Amino acid sequence: MTRKNSAYPLRPPRERGTWRAFVLALLMHVLLGFFLYHGIHWQNSTPAGAEAELWTEVPDTSVPRPVPPPPAPVAPAPPVQNEQADIALQEKKRRQQEAAREAQLAEQQRQKLQAQQEAEAKRQQQLAQQQAEDLAAQKAAAAKQKQQQQLADKLKQQQLAEQQKQQLKQQQDEEKQAQAEAQKKIDAEKAARAKAQAQAEAQSKKLDEERRARLAQMQGMAGGEGSTGNGLAKSGTGSGAGGTAASPGYAEKVQRRVRPNIVWAGDTQGLETVVAVRCAPTGTLLSATITRASGNGQWDDAALRAVQRSDPMPLDVNGKTPASFTITLRPAG
Repeated sequence: MTRKNSAYPLRPPRERGTWRAFVLALLMHVLLGFFLYHGIHWQNSTPAGAEAELWTEVPDTSVPRPVPPPPAPVAPAPPVQNEQADIALQEKKRRQQEAAREAQLAEQQRQKLQAQQEAEAKRQQQLAQQQAEDLAAQKAAAAKQKQQQQLADKLKQQQLAEQQKQQLKQQQDEEKQAQAEAQKKIDAEKAARAKAQAQAEAQSKKLDEERRARLAQMQGMAGGEGSTGNGLAKSGTGSGAGGTAASPGYAEKVQRRVRPNIVWAGDTQGLETVVAVRCAPTGTLLSATITRASGNGQWDDAALRAVQRSDPMPLDVNGKTPASFTITLRPAG
């Protein structure tokens, strides 16, 4: 609260009934002086005398007696005493008036002191009120500043949470992109492997056809010379490898050659694939086809690729590879 400047000085409040009290006090003083004056005058006046006759016997009224003379008049009090009483009364009035003036001055001083005390109390009250308002304003400002700080902290936390959310989203996007690129790379590698496999199969087919042509040519040459042998062993059946021209231990040789080339990470329960193989006497693989599938196309493809990667096939004890035989493959488990 701010003080307002005023053109009038600060004055104590007027007390009600001041003139009324003053008039009553003056009236009481006048009555007191009147009673004192008459009291002093009554004490200074000489009382009138009185006479009385005492009789020892009842007088005889039959004989007339002489009438006593009237009493002498009482002389009035000397005027000196009246003047002294007037002087004393005037002195008393003067003293009473001085006492009244002193009482009035004392009352005025008391009222002035009371007004000063009231003004000082009012000033102290205003000062305390001003201090209380200043303290309240400081508390309000501190509370407002604290609220603003809390709001700023909350906004900062929200921004930090949003940044973390964006970073997490960016990281997830990067991971997804990396996974997509990895998957794309895997798909590209698969496509490249498929293409290479297709090319290899095409080339193998082409070589197979060439080998067949050469083999037919060789067989024709051998038949034309009137040879009694079959030239190449016939195809046989059985577990591992078989054929009419194969030795008893040749099947194990074939298994040792093909087994390391099998790449399979899937199920191993109940899978069995039979692959028919045609080879040149030098072991060169001419063809490889699946004669009995396992029911799992992926395993059948893996088994066929393992046989194709085993080119050339091992030689038998006679230094030649059988012309045809079958290989039964099962996943290791």
